Amino acid sequence: MPGPRTGPGGAGRVTLRSDLRASWPDGLAALAVTAALSALIWARINSRASSTATVMPFMADDPDAFLLYFLSQAFGWSALLWAWITVVLGLLLSGPRPARLPLSGPRLERLHRTTSLNTIALIAAHALLFAAELIRHDDNDAADAWYVPVRTALVETFVPGGYGSGTGRIAIPVGQAALYLAIPLGLLFYLRHRIGPKTWRVLHRFVLVVYVLSVWHTLLYGTNVWYDGWFRTSVWLLQLPIAALFLARLLSPARRSERLPALAATPGGGRLPWTARAAGRAVAAAVLVALVAIVVTGRDGGREEPPADTTSTHHHD
Repeated sequence: MPGPRTGPGGAGRVTLRSDLRASWPDGLAALAVTAALSALIWARINSRASSTATVMPFMADDPDAFLLYFLSQAFGWSALLWAWITVVLGLLLSGPRPARLPLSGPRLERLHRTTSLNTIALIAAHALLFAAELIRHDDNDAADAWYVPVRTALVETFVPGGYGSGTGRIAIPVGQAALYLAIPLGLLFYLRHRIGPKTWRVLHRFVLVVYVLSVWHTLLYGTNVWYDGWFRTSVWLLQLPIAALFLARLLSPARRSERLPALAATPGGGRLPWTARAAGRAVAAAVLVALVAIVVTGRDGGREEPPADTTSTHHHD
């Protein structure tokens, strides 16, 4: 993403404080979406329409007892949606931009930064509410000190390898990796004048890794997309624009120096970068084809939809 222009001596430089002030409308929208998702998740589980009711049927028996869990799920879905928006905006800024966009370049860039900050906040809220749910339903000895369930929940939520149950042994560390990468990668923009624009651009590209980890975490551990079906397929459907924009960004990057003809013309040492970028374009095209196949077939190699009558007793912890 091209950086904002600054005046002499850095005048007009974007700061974290200014972006935090500008992020409140976007943050309010995220909270409104989260509230709506929370109500939708509760209603779907209460009616047993959600896969969560199949994975953990005891939640459908008393949904009001698991409101923290549903709220954590809602924040997780909002975080994924805001991460999707952030990545789309970033790819629009760094690749070929449609001729007609409702926002100018500078406004698009600022929105990209504010959605990034709100994504970090949403991921953190998702994790903290998950920890709160673990504390609330902790079944340790009543004689234990109050801090024992708190410590256990924090270890299970925030320490890689601390969660040792079921799918969470893989899914939780994947989500933790997304959180711990999102924070520095999202905030390094405000230190780009210290680390240098080139270093920042290299590190900023790993934001896409954060998004991939977030999607992976969702598909592994999102009980409402646990089984094959339209809801899970819709998650894959949302990845098609990301893959298409990413491929377009590789084929026609905004920076001329990253284009294949420019790399080929580089005297000495241009062959390796050219080969690497050409291979990246081939991989991106293959990923796009694979995503189309998943959306069309509705199958991604995951769990099959179980029968309506299930005796599953899987517990979320």
